[in-house]
Amino acid sequence: MKILFATGGTGGHINPALAVASKIREEYGDEAQILFVGTPDHMETRLVPNAGFDFKTIRISGFQRSFSPSAIAHNFKTLFRLLSSSSEAKKIIKEFDPDVVVGFGGYVSGPVLRKAHKLGYPIAVHEQNAFPGVTNKALAKYAEVVMLTSEDAKDRIECLNEPVITGLPVRGELIRANRAECRAIMNVDESRPLVLSMGGSLGAVSINRSMCGVISRKKDDHDCSFLHATGQNGTWVPDRLHELGVDFEDRDDIEIREYIDDMHICMPAADLVICRAGASSLYELRALGKPSILIPYPYAAENHQYYNAMELVNNGAARIIEEKDLNADVLTDMINELISNPELLAEMSKNAKEMAILNSTDLIVENILRVMRKPEE
Repeated sequence: MKILFATGGTGGHINPALAVASKIREEYGDEAQILFVGTPDHMETRLVPNAGFDFKTIRISGFQRSFSPSAIAHNFKTLFRLLSSSSEAKKIIKEFDPDVVVGFGGYVSGPVLRKAHKLGYPIAVHEQNAFPGVTNKALAKYAEVVMLTSEDAKDRIECLNEPVITGLPVRGELIRANRAECRAIMNVDESRPLVLSMGGSLGAVSINRSMCGVISRKKDDHDCSFLHATGQNGTWVPDRLHELGVDFEDRDDIEIREYIDDMHICMPAADLVICRAGASSLYELRALGKPSILIPYPYAAENHQYYNAMELVNNGAARIIEEKDLNADVLTDMINELISNPELLAEMSKNAKEMAILNSTDLIVENILRVMRKPEE
């Protein structure tokens, strides 16, 4: 069997595809030939080869929604790349001759899956977000199978065939994690709820600023513990906390990091998570049954993070603060309300867990294999 995966851009697209490809390789061994197609200038160039998969690239970029000179120049370059990417995709597809072509999102999915369809190959699409992206909405009209993470997405996408709700793959070590063991590893006081907060690998100024205010307001309360990740652009946070009178280095209830490299320990240990609303992060919250305060990134395409967040909010698993409403007072009040009510946290945890599909990887593999070309074809 030959399977071609087209994905790239962000970890939210790449990591689920890698999880599915790894499962296929694990089950079928040398019988499965797998090729990834991505772009030459995003993280797939590192993640895919590191996972041991063959990898080829085409040059493609997205359009910028601006009329600035730099955006206009970028969009002209994108138009040229759209033309050239089609021929690049055709060459890769014909040489590999896959039994199915699978798109997991990112700019590269569009030209590869469109060309595969025109050449007569079956295509499958996986959409991570509650509000489907433009590319996947276009591909869904002729894909043999469309797999959705979110039940809410069904009413927002027009498909050739009835879409399938598969959920989103979550790392096994997260699903298997034990809260008490993780808290012991982190040396977290069991008598205090742990609030885990983060704004992504680069860091979010609004979240960093608000968390500085939250921690300074609660510096003498000792009613919860904090682990906050500042991100790459938040290296100013420790100095700001010192300005606010928080000597966190001498505290066992406040930890400030730039990155969280051991998320498989920190998230299971947390009682409340404050974060953006990317699809992968939210599915990890579901799988672990973690109550959350979600602060969607307002500039995401189609504002999809807002719709991701609202699915959890509407199911009683999370609260939301839009960035325009975010400040330290609002966030402090919401944290206080939640951590002072263990019964509410338990209910939110239960609701989050009930939203998770824990065999997501198996379901996606099953649907990919179902639409593959048969040997006689």
